[in-house]
This record gives sequence, C-alpha cells and structure tokens, in this order.
Amino acid sequence: MLKYIIHRLLLIIPTLLGIMLVNFIIVQAAPGGPVEQILAKIRGQATDVDTRLGGSQSEVQTQSSIVSGTESSYRGAQGIDPAFIKELEVQFGFDKPAHLRFIHMIKNYLTFDFGRSYFRDRSVISLVGEKFLVSLSLGLWTTLLVYLISIPLGIWKAVRDGSTFDIWTSGLIVIGYAVPSFLFALFLILLFAGGSFWSIFPLRGLISDNWAELSTFNKIGDYFWHLTLPVISMVIGGFAKLTLLTKNSFLEEINKQYTITARAKGLSERRVLYGHIFRNAMLIVIAGFPTAFVGILFTSNLVIEVLFSLDGMGLLGFESAVNRDYPIMFGTLYMFTLVGMIFHLLGDLTYMLVDRRIDLAASRA
Repeated sequence: MLKYIIHRLLLIIPTLLGIMLVNFIIVQAAPGGPVEQILAKIRGQATDVDTRLGGSQSEVQTQSSIVSGTESSYRGAQGIDPAFIKELEVQFGFDKPAHLRFIHMIKNYLTFDFGRSYFRDRSVISLVGEKFLVSLSLGLWTTLLVYLISIPLGIWKAVRDGSTFDIWTSGLIVIGYAVPSFLFALFLILLFAGGSFWSIFPLRGLISDNWAELSTFNKIGDYFWHLTLPVISMVIGGFAKLTLLTKNSFLEEINKQYTITARAKGLSERRVLYGHIFRNAMLIVIAGFPTAFVGILFTSNLVIEVLFSLDGMGLLGFESAVNRDYPIMFGTLYMFTLVGMIFHLLGDLTYMLVDRRIDLAASRA
C-alpha cells in the first residue's frame, strides 16, 4: 500500500508538468494575448477621439504620442509606438523567450506563488480564495444531495425492478439526462424567483446585502435561502447517472450465486440486501465519491452562476479566458489539476479500503 501511494504521488509530478506544458503551448499559440488586448483598447480609444466632435486637445495629443507608422508582430499594433509595445512586453513578461517564461512560471508555482492578475490588480490566490467559496458551496451541497437521493433511489429501483415505481422513476431519470441544468434553472426562476409567478427565492448573490446585521440563525437561513434554486438545478441534472449506477450495481449483485445461497439458508430479504449485497454493490459508488466531488466542484456551471448572479470559479475562469489573464488561467489549472489528481488517488485508496480483496499495487506490477 505504501509503495503504491509513493508511486502515485511521484507520478503526479510528470503528469502535472505535461498538462501545464501542453496548455502553455496551446495558449501561447492562440491569438489575442494580453498585449493585443491592451492594443485593441488603445486603438478603440483613439478611434473614439478621432471621431468625436469637440474632443479635448489633450486627449488628441495623448493618442498622437502613442501612434506612429511602425510594423509589429502583434495583431492591431499598426501605428503604435514600438517603445510602448516594449513596455507592455516587459510588464507582462513577454520580453523573455517562451521556454524561460514556462520554467519561471513552474518555479513559482512549486512554492504556490501564482502572481497577480493582469487586469484585476490582485493576487491570484486572493481571487481564487474569494470565488472558490461560492463554488465550494454549490459543489458541496450538490454532491451531498445527489448521493442522498441517488443511492436510496437506486437501491429501491433495483429491488423493485420492472415495477410501476421503477418505470415512473426511470422517466424522471431520462428527463434528468436529457434536459440541461440551466433549463431547469430557468424554469425554477420563472416559477419561484419572480419570473412570472411567485417571488419566493432571491435571484442574486450567495447572501443578502444586510447579511452582516443578521443573527447567527438568520445568517444560516439566508445562506440556504440563496442556495436553494441553484443547488436544485444542479442536483436535477446530476442525480440521474449515479442513480443508474447504483441500480445496475445492485442488480448485478442480486443475481449472483452468494445471494441465492444466502436466501436458501433462510435469511430475510432485508438481511440479504443490507448484510450481503450492500457492501459489494456500493464498492464502485463509494469509491467514486472523491472523483464525483471533484467533477462537481471544479467544473463549476458557468450558466448557473450567471443566471443566479453567483460570482464563482466558473465565471472567473470564463472571464480570464476571454481577457487572456494568464496568471489566473494557469494558476487555477495548476491548483485544480493537482487537487484533482490527489482526489483520484484518494478514490483508488477508498476502493481498496472498502474491498480488501483489491490490490492495485499488485495489479500494477
């Protein structure tokens, strides 16, 4: 076990480096970097000054001091002073070759120094810490509710396979598979958030504006009041897969020989189900919990966050990709990849702890 854990931990290093390198190459090759973003804004401002009647003389002189007839490798740099472009390159670190930038980035990341955002003038750690709380709230409660609903439902569907209950719940599962979470969110907003019918739940933020003035009990209530609709939207879209996985696992175990033998010995159905079948059937479900949590937590639903005005990791990642905010893009990629691989290792270890017959170290050898 210890050798397997050490091997997996050491394997994280080249895997993480490979992921970072591939993404670094792709991002560097993509057009529209931070320098080009600044140049586009400058050219837009210059156009506004030129076309605006009665513009101040100082504004025109400022734009004229930047514009000159030069060529550059940056898109949209025509007419921009090369000295100004050089200053931008130094500011963003693009005055160095790409391989040196990558090595410097990895050295900093090893000490968890992710730098500062290009366009927010804040450290990446503080930004991620602020936004992560929103995603943590959504991911934690969504994962918990998905498991609390899916496991009992999957067991009952397996026990009553082919019954009316199984058929009707299968219809709900099909709907959960087919309809995206954001459509459920729109439906809930329409019904319960002042869309057209009732205005029961809030439509903005994770807490109310007067949250600091509330008592402890009211703070807890306010927090869950804001979470209700977005969490329900994500749960409806996420419970279907786990329910079917639980049902199929139990159906497979129900028809095995040891179950038939237990019934032949005179054991009750409840004793057979929870004393013999449950542990074996729940192996894959329990072992998959760390991976499922990472999936829900680190793949924040951007549309859900936008619909409910939740400023979380999904919205932060989208904005950083649009603005080419490389420190946030690579910082979050590094952190989430590292945490994701550790959680995958925890998932494998959980599988081994639940079923002592499994020895992943031996199978690797």
